[in-house]
Amino acid sequence: MGKVYLVGAGPGDPELLTLKAHRLLQEAPVVLHDRLVDGRILDLIPGKKVYVGKEEGESEKQEAIHRLLLHYARRYPFVVRLKSGDPMVFGRGGEEALFLLRHGIPVEVVPGVSSVLGTGLPLTHRGLAHGFAAVSGVLEGGGHPDLRPFAQAPTLAVLMGVKRRVWIAQELLRLGRDPEEPTLFVERATTPKERRIPARLGEVAQGKVGVEAPALWILGEVVRVLEEAPRETEVLLRR
Repeated sequence: MGKVYLVGAGPGDPELLTLKAHRLLQEAPVVLHDRLVDGRILDLIPGKKVYVGKEEGESEKQEAIHRLLLHYARRYPFVVRLKSGDPMVFGRGGEEALFLLRHGIPVEVVPGVSSVLGTGLPLTHRGLAHGFAAVSGVLEGGGHPDLRPFAQAPTLAVLMGVKRRVWIAQELLRLGRDPEEPTLFVERATTPKERRIPARLGEVAQGKVGVEAPALWILGEVVRVLEEAPRETEVLLRR
């Protein structure tokens, strides 16, 4: 039986890979990778690459991924399961680890930089936000999440919420958030195609804000933190 490494690819920039992740990608005989893993990271892999990406709503494909992991783990000394961001943050890494362990396959998690951390914004900031929450904008099977436990978080990070952004914004307003609250969408963070779209929560609720997936959505006063910084400072912060 081979060992399976659940490896986080980070938000996109190859330089944000951990040293261990980079070494494993160089040495792995086979890498099963997600749809959102950046192409520059895939170019670092000399071994066999197996695409196992899913589109939203393809929940049944997860069982096929489990079977593929088991198949390769029984044929190679080790296998890398490469996920964008961190494998244990909305990456279904826990499900895959449990499946493999139940079949006698050893598993090791190699954390990655979550996309939640890839915007350059402070998720916490003294005097503004003493904590933050992260929520998925879609549930298993395409359902809508219950936002009540997250509605009053000082900073709220929404992943996989682009398609439902109008409904999410309307629901957050219903639950008491301010329509004037600043928010920021960051498309393809840390990549050459990164785009940043500021908007008020009320504008999003009215369907006035155009965004393309994949994008992370940050809501809260922390969005204002760098608004008054000199333009030169903003450029330095974003490289």
